[in-house]
Amino acid sequence: MALAALQSAALAAIVLASVTMAPAFVPCSAELQRFERSPKPDGSLSLLVIGDWGRNGLFNQSEVAFQMGRIGDELDIDLVISTGDNFYEYGLAGVDDKRFEESFSNVYTAKSLQKQWYSVLGNHDYRGNVLAQLSPVLRSIDGRWLCLRSFILNAEIVDFFFVDTTPFQESYWTNPGKHHHDWREVAPRGTYISNLLKDLDAALKESTAPWKIVVGHHTMKSVSEHGDTPELLTLLLPVLKSNGVDLYVNGHDHCLEHISSNDSPIQYLTSGGGSKAWRGVSHSNSGKLHFFYDGQGFMSLQLTSSAADLAFYDVFGRVLYKWSVAKSLRPAA
Repeated sequence: MALAALQSAALAAIVLASVTMAPAFVPCSAELQRFERSPKPDGSLSLLVIGDWGRNGLFNQSEVAFQMGRIGDELDIDLVISTGDNFYEYGLAGVDDKRFEESFSNVYTAKSLQKQWYSVLGNHDYRGNVLAQLSPVLRSIDGRWLCLRSFILNAEIVDFFFVDTTPFQESYWTNPGKHHHDWREVAPRGTYISNLLKDLDAALKESTAPWKIVVGHHTMKSVSEHGDTPELLTLLLPVLKSNGVDLYVNGHDHCLEHISSNDSPIQYLTSGGGSKAWRGVSHSNSGKLHFFYDGQGFMSLQLTSSAADLAFYDVFGRVLYKWSVAKSLRPAA
């Protein structure tokens, strides 16, 4: 245990230092790939967030999808975000794996959901063939699908930063148990995380959008099964704090929750209720808990340059919780 703690501390020191070190100290990686889209003519953007869903329509996945379609139509959504664990239990076996269509194309059939889906990988996705899930071949099967390890979506009033959080979890590397993880194009871990954090830090600093939202799979703060993720609090959170990130949105815990903290204005939002949920699982957390629901559902987010409105819905499409915040616009650079 002591050795593991020392190893974690050493990695944290190396990674955190790499964010500010000159490039010569850490191998450089290509900057994060960027995608662009425009908000509506009135300057607003509307979207749904769903996580931990891909179970061939079972465990109420189809019921949640139906309500997503209904709410998506009401809100005239522009896009959908998936917070990972897209295909259970072991990701996809290959680009011809029928689970892609059986858990995605054939489930999210509502007209309002025929928009671009922006997805990150979860730990269950890493248990399969990761390169298949990232492959452009899937986009040729269903054009809505866009899944990369880490990338940026620029939408004028908001910049979304999608972060590959699975490699941060040390136990997946040192104590995977019976599970195999596809670390192709990721190992060695320290270099991968260092480069990712440097790229993210640079991109956040360059952002001039009124809203900065980071999307990952793993929880930063949570009162459910997995709780807080120490590696993210140590390595990723300082980058978010120093760059004025507004929201951190995740899945991983199969619930819906909103938590804030006393040392940062960042809001932590979990939307991991896409299918199988964990009833009755909760514990205390150092953050301020605003909302927690241990059941299935999803989240909506409506944005303008000066306001954000979010809502959580259950499997019947009922609004469980609403939260709004206004933002004073930063002066133009």
